[in-house]
Amino acid sequence: MRHDPSDANRAQNGASPLYTPEQRRRRDATRWTLVQGILAPVQFLVFLISLTLVLRYLATGDGADAATLSIVVKTVTLYTIMITGSIWEKVVFDKWLFAESFFWEDVFSMLVLALHSAYLIALVGGYGSERGRMLLALAAYASYIINAAQFLLKLRAARLQGSGTPSSSSSPMSVTAAVAG
Repeated sequence: MRHDPSDANRAQNGASPLYTPEQRRRRDATRWTLVQGILAPVQFLVFLISLTLVLRYLATGDGADAATLSIVVKTVTLYTIMITGSIWEKVVFDKWLFAESFFWEDVFSMLVLALHSAYLIALVGGYGSERGRMLLALAAYASYIINAAQFLLKLRAARLQGSGTPSSSSSPMSVTAAVAG
């Protein structure tokens, strides 16, 4: 086991490292890191398309079906990244969710999941108006943006923690692991 100078810096600053050397090794070795690295930008692209369609509907009243379909696709994408992210977390941290390094990101992810799920329940149950459901989708999307920012901050922390080591977190596969949460 090699000493990482950034671990010493974190210890001095009172913060624990994001990954232990063993967790970093597992993160870099698992295929779930690559899966998360692919799904994260795909989900963001789906989000941007859906956001555009939802805003178009709210502004003009046109395109309700396209906006609705896009929200469903965004929600399915979210479920997929949450399930595979949980598997990733189990492989890397030996916990399905709420590992210390990603605890608050996972807590907020539950809110994101709840709001997206509430939209699906409202849609399938016919609850509320079309406009009301679209506003609920916007609330879900706002929570998603906050959660994505949390994970991007972890991405930055992973890069900083990995700098100066041979298995630096600057490789695409290991860098995107921080987004997986």
